[in-house]
Amino acid sequence: MKRNVQPTIRISLLLFLMFMTACATDVANRYYGTVRYEPKDPKEVEILWKKPNRDFVVIADFQSRGESPEAIREKAAQIGADAVIVSILGGLYSHSEEWAGSDRYKDTYSRITGTAIKYK
Repeated sequence: MKRNVQPTIRISLLLFLMFMTACATDVANRYYGTVRYEPKDPKEVEILWKKPNRDFVVIADFQSRGESPEAIREKAAQIGADAVIVSILGGLYSHSEEWAGSDRYKDTYSRITGTAIKYK
């Protein structure tokens, strides 16, 4: 009995494409200024959760679904940022808990943004 391989290949290709697009979707990067900085080791780039007290200039904004703060740090390192201010948005929540910081689901998110900065 001869077996038709075509549907198996199509299904495999479809699954592969779904996997590749599911990692990070809805990615948007915006770069500012004309100065280009040397890339850095990601370990040298600070991850901040609020605006720093030091003076800085914004060199880029990143946003996506499906990435981690570490992935945003790596993007910032590639463009030579000193730090990246990360905000996580969306995610699961409990209807009985009003304050997001106290919510048992506070570590879940569906969208992440990062502002890459260079200290003055």
